[in-house]
Amino acid sequence: MKNRAYTEEEIELLNSKIGLHTLFKNKKVKMDKVLEEVKYLTEVRKQQEKLIKLQNWVIQNDKKVVILFEGRDAAGKGGAIRRITEYINPRHFRTVALNIPSEDEKRQWFFQRYINQLPKPGEMVFFDRSWYNRAVVEPVNGFCTEKEYRVFMSQVNDFEKMLVQSDTYLIKLYFSITKKEQAHRFMEIKNNPLKRWKITPVDEKAQALWDDYTFYKTKMFEATNTETAPWLIIDANKKSNARLKAISHILTVIPYE
Repeated sequence: MKNRAYTEEEIELLNSKIGLHTLFKNKKVKMDKVLEEVKYLTEVRKQQEKLIKLQNWVIQNDKKVVILFEGRDAAGKGGAIRRITEYINPRHFRTVALNIPSEDEKRQWFFQRYINQLPKPGEMVFFDRSWYNRAVVEPVNGFCTEKEYRVFMSQVNDFEKMLVQSDTYLIKLYFSITKKEQAHRFMEIKNNPLKRWKITPVDEKAQALWDDYTFYKTKMFEATNTETAPWLIIDANKKSNARLKAISHILTVIPYE
């Protein structure tokens, strides 16, 4: 394929600090791919600067922010959180990824351990999976009873309404990928010795249980996509687009100055 002519703006991007770094880090230079990556990195940096302003507004005005990251295994939730939190003040945000509940926690009200993780004034909390585990992951994998599932679904909207009425910004993001893309990402993770630890027994069954996940995911959206706490479903087959979409939504929903 013939090399195309690049615009002045594109040449300026390639000659920027980000552009030159991207050019030199790639052994095989494919200009269009490099340019696409530079455009993405440049836009992310602009959005990250806005996130710093947003966090400053949250701190100065004692606001509370909860952002849920949901989606199938390998959908890119963790990567999106890392981009969002990369440059904001670590003293005023937390990332929460809860482990399997303890025996005491199993006997508590289901939402109790999540309440314990909610933000104090001036803080942002990012949930890498949240209480919505009980809406999809747990019933699919037999980690909860039918009664526990039904009780959760009957309470979750009221719980979120109370959060919002308590002056908390609640943002719910769902990262959506195709079955083929999930299989591709699992293979990449398994072939990378630095990432192999990420594959869990639940991940191993995800492809076989794909339709079951779809069934419960659909029920979750139908029941919990409320006016008070709506879902944003993000096409996450391309990680860069998904990250930018998530950041843009956060910047739009929270009225920082």
